[in-house]
Amino acid sequence: MTVEQLVQSLCDTKQGYAQFGGLRPFGWDKNYGFQLYMSDPSGNYAGWKAAAIGANNQAAQSILKQDYKDDITREEAVQLALKVLSKTMDSTSLTSEKLELAEVFVSSGKVKYQICSPESLNQLLVKFGVTQPPAETS
Repeated sequence: MTVEQLVQSLCDTKQGYAQFGGLRPFGWDKNYGFQLYMSDPSGNYAGWKAAAIGANNQAAQSILKQDYKDDITREEAVQLALKVLSKTMDSTSLTSEKLELAEVFVSSGKVKYQICSPESLNQLLVKFGVTQPPAETS
């Protein structure tokens, strides 16, 4: 089954149970690679290259529309995701206490899922200029 067939099936089911909230299925198939679909309780769905839902989604979508490119690298994608979150979360600064990061990618022909450790996430936030490094104590 392709990812789109799976999403269509999920959306058909959701149509019958419209009281459930939205769903964000994503996946990988051998024909088209990674795919991202968003659906709503009515059963409508659409495929996206980059998308955001929830609070401040319009601001996030605007940033994604402006900064996303088709040949984005994993590192650039992480940087863009952190930029979107830093501009749209109701928080003065992002830290690993307020945020988690995971990546889905292909390595050696297999789909991998990797959760970023809190220490690595804090390093990424500083590296990409999303937050300031911790002040040194004397």
